[in-house]
Amino acid sequence: MAFDRKRRRGSRDEGPSDGLEENVIQIYRCSKVVKGGRRFSFAALVVVGDRQGRVGIGYGKANEVPAAVEKGITEAKKSMVLINLKGHTIPHQVTGRFGASSVVMVPASEGTGVTAGKKLRPMLELAGIQNLLTKAYGSTSPKNLLRASMNALKKLRTAQMVSALRGVDIG
Repeated sequence: MAFDRKRRRGSRDEGPSDGLEENVIQIYRCSKVVKGGRRFSFAALVVVGDRQGRVGIGYGKANEVPAAVEKGITEAKKSMVLINLKGHTIPHQVTGRFGASSVVMVPASEGTGVTAGKKLRPMLELAGIQNLLTKAYGSTSPKNLLRASMNALKKLRTAQMVSALRGVDIG
């Protein structure tokens, strides 16, 4: 009976995550000195996406690495947003800022690939972007870089969205 309960719980957890992939960007280790020695705690920076225009980032902390990763994945799924894409690239150039980091994203032609740093590339690929040029300015802290790029991706607008906002017909 306990086996059935576990199996049912597992299947329910996997139901909503259809087609989602996760990628651990970085593991942080923090130590606290106590009477018996050092006590370590861990944090995980995780990206979740479906390669169809939905992506989210999460940061989980726990006393063990797997638990921190699970918490990060859960937070990333909660923070998922829909990105406006134009084919396999972005519709226009955009700049995102967070903290001391800023990221400039420029659309690229077919076959260019994702030109980005190793901390930023997994997020862009999980969002479904295949052709893009990026440049990071300021702090290159992974947490701030990912949040700056998420800020930039949220700013993207398609031509139809802009025309509807302005009340102008695209001819």
